[in-house]
Amino acid sequence: MELRSGLGIEKIKPLSRFRAMLVFAFGVRPYAGRRPELIIGTGHGTHLTLLALKRYWRTPVVVMMKPSAPLRLFDLSLIPEHDHPPERSNVITTSGALNRVRPARKRPGKGMVLIGGPSKNSDWDEERLLRQVETLVQRDPGDWLLTTSRRTPSSTTEALRKITGVEVVPSDLTPEGWLPEKLASAEQCWVTEDSVSMIYEALSAGCSVGVFEVPWRTEGRLVRGIKKLKERGVLTSFDHWSGKPLPPPQHEFNEAQRCAQIITERGLI
Repeated sequence: MELRSGLGIEKIKPLSRFRAMLVFAFGVRPYAGRRPELIIGTGHGTHLTLLALKRYWRTPVVVMMKPSAPLRLFDLSLIPEHDHPPERSNVITTSGALNRVRPARKRPGKGMVLIGGPSKNSDWDEERLLRQVETLVQRDPGDWLLTTSRRTPSSTTEALRKITGVEVVPSDLTPEGWLPEKLASAEQCWVTEDSVSMIYEALSAGCSVGVFEVPWRTEGRLVRGIKKLKERGVLTSFDHWSGKPLPPPQHEFNEAQRCAQIITERGLI
């Protein structure tokens, strides 16, 4: 959560349920310091704190997800389209979850490969993935940098290290801020489609983005969201890739800036 006060941003931990109830019901002071101008939170564990702080300070609150509490209680809810938000005046539909990634000057020929792993929504076909990565670096030789995620099986990481033409840096060896920095200068990025958050980070970085297919277990909201991006031409599926470098993006993808502008235009800050 963040408390916005003047030009400063203060990060805070959510109150315990008991403390939040004391603030909400009896007006117990929640935190020291001045009254913030805007309070932003994400995660189901922040909802009670947001509502308690709103009641105590009479301050607008913004939640960056589909909340478990009634929508009418929040001044603004920023909800990804794959969560099927209702049409309401205090709901803004976003393309994916918001992130802090920003584009920078692109390095010609620079590309990234982001690898996820098995999840509750998808299985993992290691051989198929390796074939896709090998084909990528053979058809489009360049300066390829690959990183994994916490979900990537160790066997996959070891197999990826053996592929010629790509530098592999496992996620546990990357310092904080490494991925946004590398994405910012990359011209194109290929992501396993199970890694939805990394797909949106690559788009926010201004990369041309392609996706490696994975075996989905069910056709849920995440799959439908990715399909929509493919249909709009925002993502290139590996099966439909021409073998040439991905074309540059046609439009800027900056959902965080768009939402910040809406917050300002509505006078919430």
